[in-house]
Amino acid sequence: MALEGLAGQYKFGGRSGGSVTLLDIAKLVLRLGFRQFFGEDFGSIFSCLQITKNTIFPIGSITGRAGFTGPGGPRTCSGLFTEVQPRKMVKSITQFGGLGDGRTSNTAAFRRAMEYMKNFRQKGGAQLNVPKGRWLTGSFNLTSNFTLFLEDGAVILGSQDPEEWPIIQPLPSYGRGRERLGGRHISLIHGDSLTNVVITGNNGTIDGQGKMWWDLWWNRTLKHTRGHLVELINSNNILISNLTFLNSPFWTVHPVYCSNVVIKDMTILAPLNAPNTDGIDPDSSTNVCIEDCYIESGDDLVAVKSGWDQYGIATSRPSVNITIRRVSGTTPTCSGVGIGSEMSGGIRNVVVEDLYVRDSAAGVRIKTDKGRGGYIRNIIMRNLTMERVKVPIRFSRGANDHPDEKI
Repeated sequence: MALEGLAGQYKFGGRSGGSVTLLDIAKLVLRLGFRQFFGEDFGSIFSCLQITKNTIFPIGSITGRAGFTGPGGPRTCSGLFTEVQPRKMVKSITQFGGLGDGRTSNTAAFRRAMEYMKNFRQKGGAQLNVPKGRWLTGSFNLTSNFTLFLEDGAVILGSQDPEEWPIIQPLPSYGRGRERLGGRHISLIHGDSLTNVVITGNNGTIDGQGKMWWDLWWNRTLKHTRGHLVELINSNNILISNLTFLNSPFWTVHPVYCSNVVIKDMTILAPLNAPNTDGIDPDSSTNVCIEDCYIESGDDLVAVKSGWDQYGIATSRPSVNITIRRVSGTTPTCSGVGIGSEMSGGIRNVVVEDLYVRDSAAGVRIKTDKGRGGYIRNIIMRNLTMERVKVPIRFSRGANDHPDEKI
């Protein structure tokens, strides 16, 4: 369905034929169903944003509490970004041997590209363009002062070979893999100790092809904790925008021990029965703004975390200054926004506003468990809209799961 004439066809808030806000569109999307509204061309959702392969967004630090008001307009994170000159070095994945036929493994090509891009961290930065095509790959690591740009029609596909998702050490604040003892699979797109990283595009897609991993979980044959779609660790000044993320094996976007993170204008989709496919999980991170996102998942749309039991207590890295704004979607068994239950490092100063959730177990759920420690304080919720939600705001314990018996 085209957006033109939308205001004339549907009434929003007593208006007919007037201007259409993002919340209006979200309500209609949820009323009709995502695929009926947009068809299968998920990439068309944000085409109005005019982001091109030559557009670079610098990232400035966020001071004070997250949440910003643009002059004369709605509250927004976009004031953090101003257009600057492109990265000094721009290359295409095809220049590193990539082949976008959907069958050939491009793991080596992406890893070669990233090794090359590292040379420009202190020389004006680098950008890797992924053109139209289906680019099958295992995991690869990003670098600082870098942009990953997916052009219109570009689809990065997660490898179906678990060996292409290597095992890495557990996070200090978790002490072990979240699902299994020992290490965990690395995320498809990964970064550690980085600064000034942009993952964006002209409506491209990153598809984790997670069914293989979900089957391992359902069949109880999972040997190591599943990898995320995107995970950034100990990093700052991060922008993720204007893309569609599909079918993550585990949590979809996981910034952990990060600061100054903006995630905006995203579509995140997973089957509603896909286990633990959280949309966006800021974890032990500071100054995070999530806005203008549509999410369908088998778990929380957004979940704020800060570590697991004694490991989170010992690491002592809270999540602070988190804004969740104009997020809409559905999750039949979980929450629009979850705060906890992994909150052992503490969570404070969270703003949830203009949330739209339907057909879900809870709108906002604040949860903890015996032995978690930590705290949850200074939570602001306003302008929440819910349809067919079992419990609008819920305070409860979590799943009573622990890394070991030391609670």
